Amino acid sequence: MKLATYKNETRDGILMLVSRDLSRACDVLDIAPTMQYALDNWQEVAPQLQSRYEQLNDNAGDSVQFDSTRCESPLPRAFQWADGSAYVNHVELVRKARGAEIPESFWTDPLMYQGGSDDFIGPNDDIILPSDDWGIDFEGEVAVVTDDVPMACTPEQGAERIRLIMLVNDVSLRGLIPGELAKGFGFFQSKPASSFSPVAVTPDELGGAWQDNKVHLPLRSTYNGELFGKPEAGQDMTFDFGQLVAHAAKSRNLGAGAIIGSGTVSNKQGTEHGSAISEGGVGYSCIAEVRMIETIRDGKPATPFMQFGDRIRMEMLDESGVSIFGAIEQQVKPLR
Repeated sequence: MKLATYKNETRDGILMLVSRDLSRACDVLDIAPTMQYALDNWQEVAPQLQSRYEQLNDNAGDSVQFDSTRCESPLPRAFQWADGSAYVNHVELVRKARGAEIPESFWTDPLMYQGGSDDFIGPNDDIILPSDDWGIDFEGEVAVVTDDVPMACTPEQGAERIRLIMLVNDVSLRGLIPGELAKGFGFFQSKPASSFSPVAVTPDELGGAWQDNKVHLPLRSTYNGELFGKPEAGQDMTFDFGQLVAHAAKSRNLGAGAIIGSGTVSNKQGTEHGSAISEGGVGYSCIAEVRMIETIRDGKPATPFMQFGDRIRMEMLDESGVSIFGAIEQQVKPLR
């Protein structure tokens, strides 16, 4: 199934089914008014939603043209948003630029932080911030949404609780990160509201691209109209989503609707740390990696972070070139 949330007068919007080709949509108020309701009652409502989804794809019943500009993030707010760093290449690159080696434990024990989940940005809404002097960066990621997950579950049990998959733009303020991490308490001000793709999909919608609890497709990031990166999300992912869910649930239960992120998608591309699109590589999913390559190579970064007016688009296409999740497409604007 493919699901979205349209904006309405409430905080949680209205749940919509979206056709496989993202052309049509219909509300399902008689089954589940919101995404959270559907997740809370998944065993009961999922078969009903699946039946309606099949009708939608067969052009049976009432529907309207799907409009991604009307979308909230699939979960406009969530009880849990925990973001991992499953692509150790990304971590290694960031640390190498400042002359630090990564601990061996990073290859066996994933990094994860708890982000703010009460104020997600819609997939086509502006990224509004007080200043563009804070090192604004985009981070292209994949995320899963879970059912209830029991404490101390195994990775296999964690994988069984995955209900939906989305794309993420995990906005980061690079200029604020060093000061926060120096306090020893982790990210807070340096991680403003994230945004998610217009559409969330069940794993079966990905077909063979969903293997080993990973999405094996390129994540395309287009920055100010130019292709910036297309790394393969299933490649170089040290920890799969089953492992990430189990890590999050090591000492706590996770409630239905918990969102677990992969961290920035990053490929080595057969070289030490990858290369830009212009150099024949698959590029990057954030500006920070480019700046780290420049620092390692030239002694200092040259690529600036995002400024007011800059635009970012993130999308994942199937093997036929059709958008799976719709596109995150946003512009950075100042707080007025």
